[in-house]
Amino acid sequence: MKSVAIVGVGMTPVREHWSRSIGELAEEAGRFALEDAGLATADALYVGNAYGATYNQQTQLGSLIAGDLGLAGIESFSCEAGDASGGVALRTGYLAVAAGAVKTVLVLGVEKATDVVGLARNTARSVSLNADYETVNGATLTAMAGLLMRRYMVEHDVELAQFEGFSINAHRNGARNRKAMYRNLLRPGSFGKAPMLAEPVSLFDSAPDADGAAALVLAPADEAVDLAPKPVLVAGSAVATDTLMLQDRRDPLHFAAVQRSAAQALDQAGLAAGDLDLLELHDGYTILTALALEAMGLSERGSGWAWAQADGEQISLGGELPLCTFGGLKSRGNPSGATGVYQAVEATLQLRGEAGDNQVAGAETALAQNLGGLGSTAVTHVLSAIPE
Repeated sequence: MKSVAIVGVGMTPVREHWSRSIGELAEEAGRFALEDAGLATADALYVGNAYGATYNQQTQLGSLIAGDLGLAGIESFSCEAGDASGGVALRTGYLAVAAGAVKTVLVLGVEKATDVVGLARNTARSVSLNADYETVNGATLTAMAGLLMRRYMVEHDVELAQFEGFSINAHRNGARNRKAMYRNLLRPGSFGKAPMLAEPVSLFDSAPDADGAAALVLAPADEAVDLAPKPVLVAGSAVATDTLMLQDRRDPLHFAAVQRSAAQALDQAGLAAGDLDLLELHDGYTILTALALEAMGLSERGSGWAWAQADGEQISLGGELPLCTFGGLKSRGNPSGATGVYQAVEATLQLRGEAGDNQVAGAETALAQNLGGLGSTAVTHVLSAIPE
């Protein structure tokens, strides 16, 4: 297996792009990434997208986007794993380059949520749940997250306010990110007063659906230094799954897929979780962050919330464990199938020292973790800077 590096990145702002199509967003991000890599083309294109069929009535995105980019004829197809679709596309590209099947890969994540609104969007998104037992009975991802969070709070005697620091930190970082959807700061004490979506999940606890596209270019690491001035090594890559429905898990409060994928990716990289300089976690709901930190061994069971104390001081850009450094899903926004690629692009900028106001000083290693559903699919990538 060849070592793989990221040699180019690009992304659009995360917004409600009412006047732009899914193809236009993807084309812009793809061109940015190819330009950043100094390339006019790539051998393959893998697209992460979760809801093109239900949001946009559009499939065959591989062919659509390759054509828009002037790359018609190359290998290209979509990858789907709910909100983990972007991470799965990156995994696919990594494996293709590592195996020597292709030399350069454009990995692109895209989502266009604003083509549907209100109840229609909830219905479109609920295809990520079990159609026979959950969706048919009116369940939504947010409702299931509410059940999971309530179970955690009761079992571990935790109050809602103790999660607040995760959202405060996300907005503190997102306020510095010009491409973030919500750049407002979150005042201490406002978290618990926000309108409830599915109690105890509130408006300030749930990441907003958004439009956006992000892309990166992969190449063999031994050739990367000739392609880019600051290539970033994909030091570890792993995907693991758990049951789709929470009710089928022996222990709903243990994210087994997160544990497995993180352990495998870290082992490949020769690192422990405590060696990381920053984490880009899938904070679609704050309960996901707490459970992921526990599953990775960064907290004991029932204490993942403790990282959020003191307004998230420990997880701030200058803290012990910088988390969601560009605002995460909560502040940057969650363009579903593109989110995993955004995470990898943001981590790459950190390791290249190009994160601007969001820079973590001296960052050399990063972990990006993308989740589908409520931990049903977990994709973990460990990235490291390549010394100049």
